[in-house]
Amino acid sequence: MKDQTRAYVHATVAVLLWSTVASAFKLALKHVDHAQLLLYATLFAVVVHGLVLLARGQLGQALSCTRAQYLRSLGLGILNPFLYYAVLFKAYELLPAQVAQPLNYTWAIALPLLSIPLLGQRIRAREIVAGLVCYAGAFVIATGGDVLRFRFAEPLGVALALGSAFIWALYWIYHTKDEREPAVGLFLSFLFAVPFVLVYCLIVSDVRVPFPEGLAGGLYAGVVEMGVAFVLWLAALKLSENTARVGNLIFMAPFLSLVFIRIFVGEAILPATFVGLVLIVAGLLVQRLGRSRVSEAH
Repeated sequence: MKDQTRAYVHATVAVLLWSTVASAFKLALKHVDHAQLLLYATLFAVVVHGLVLLARGQLGQALSCTRAQYLRSLGLGILNPFLYYAVLFKAYELLPAQVAQPLNYTWAIALPLLSIPLLGQRIRAREIVAGLVCYAGAFVIATGGDVLRFRFAEPLGVALALGSAFIWALYWIYHTKDEREPAVGLFLSFLFAVPFVLVYCLIVSDVRVPFPEGLAGGLYAGVVEMGVAFVLWLAALKLSENTARVGNLIFMAPFLSLVFIRIFVGEAILPATFVGLVLIVAGLLVQRLGRSRVSEAH
């Protein structure tokens, strides 16, 4: 199998897995609270990333980093998984899955917005248009289509879902500066996040062995969302001749996610959710088209 074909296979499987996690989060949160889900998922993810390094013979690299690299992993671990998933899981606790998922998906537009002050990048007119379209979609979803009254059913949940997008974008901006093997950085970030996650869980909840359904939710979130999907996606980017080729597949995820939410969670998908999601994806496509033309020009 050619590398590009393998890249497509890895990316497609990753997208399919990511499409299921919104449903998994919502189902798990019926049995555990967001802090407990965060704790169990993080622990399972550490095991997955550790096994990946062991299988690749890279575990020694995680034990021979410099002090600066360990500090970077600590900072990245605080951003993701600790802050990112604490905020995201709480948003899912407060909002319907069909609302939390697309609002979180706006991370792709938050990324270039944060790159302006943090990386000194210039903003282009196309990116302004993309942002306006994207957040117009988020507004439609957050208001349930009642845009004229400017009324949010759960303001805190909406703020958390949108906030998680910025945390995720911030994480990836700093993650790109890490020159280590991605799998090594991921393992250490998750490992260093465990004490913070544990303390957070003790403060806002408690630590106990959950019912099988709750433990299964933590297992699925940790193994699939935080573990296997990450590994597959990074492998796809590494194998692909052009990252845009596999990157475009990610646009399937939010629409597939709505299908799974309807089937497994039982939420009736509102017209406003679909319309808003179309606007979000349209904004992201406008942004990506602009990047592609700039790349071709150079």
